[in-house]
Amino acid sequence: MPEVDRAAAGRAAVQARRARAAVKDAVHHRRRSAIDVAEAAWADPTSPEGTLRVRELLTSIPGIGPARVARIMDELGIADAKRVGGLGSRQRERLATWLVGREGTAARTSSRLVVLAGPTAVGKGTVSSHIRENYPDVLLSVSATTRPPRPGEVDGKHYYFVSDEDFDRMIERGEFLEYATVHNASRYGTPRPPIDAALAEGRSVLLEIDLQGARAVREAMPEALLVFLLPPTWEELVRRLTGRGTESAAEQARRLDTARIELAAQDEFDVKIVNHDVGRAAQEVVELLAVPGTSSARTRS
Repeated sequence: MPEVDRAAAGRAAVQARRARAAVKDAVHHRRRSAIDVAEAAWADPTSPEGTLRVRELLTSIPGIGPARVARIMDELGIADAKRVGGLGSRQRERLATWLVGREGTAARTSSRLVVLAGPTAVGKGTVSSHIRENYPDVLLSVSATTRPPRPGEVDGKHYYFVSDEDFDRMIERGEFLEYATVHNASRYGTPRPPIDAALAEGRSVLLEIDLQGARAVREAMPEALLVFLLPPTWEELVRRLTGRGTESAAEQARRLDTARIELAAQDEFDVKIVNHDVGRAAQEVVELLAVPGTSSARTRS
């Protein structure tokens, strides 16, 4: 290929990528609906909408991450490499039905359960506390635990601190959405009645739990949105764990081993958020909750 033709082809490829990126950005920020993009793609398969991969379109929809997209495409019978404009008539029909149904459900639903999980010391509690202080419309689920309170933790606000006997009684009465033993030591559980009541009232609920709990919630409530909080780097995670000074050296080493295992499970989640900055990470979580009026909420300095 002549050099001038190669340069022209390169410029065209860059322009095409930018055009597709603009389409995805419009869907992500709700300036365009996904069904509108799909219909434009089917009208002109050579357009930016038409050359967009189905996977990219679905991932750009707020609140839908790679793990959920993979399940959706499998259910719709659409291959990962398929472009929206290249779908067959039956695939178009299935995708259109799904997109219209999802948008109708989103319009009718004002509440959502968002599950926030991640490796130890990533800052889940700090992000949750920031949300509690700055976004009062978000209801944070309070877990029960058999571990003793840490300095500054308040019973009924941060956790319900219960004895092993009381925890056993709650299990017997079927009061937990999920429960598990964490770090081979203390038990944690999520009381279900308050969550069910809040969702029925149209309130959004944020649930901060460990990896085991998140998996259990997915089994019990498949409609929940699972969010994985990531550290900026592994070195930063180590610094945060060792710097807080709440565990012995042996306990720190054990928790870091656990963190490595937990990080490997991140692709099971719908959305990933990197905790570079607590305020920004909290805002991203709140946006996923779709709480009315939270898009303009300000962080107090």
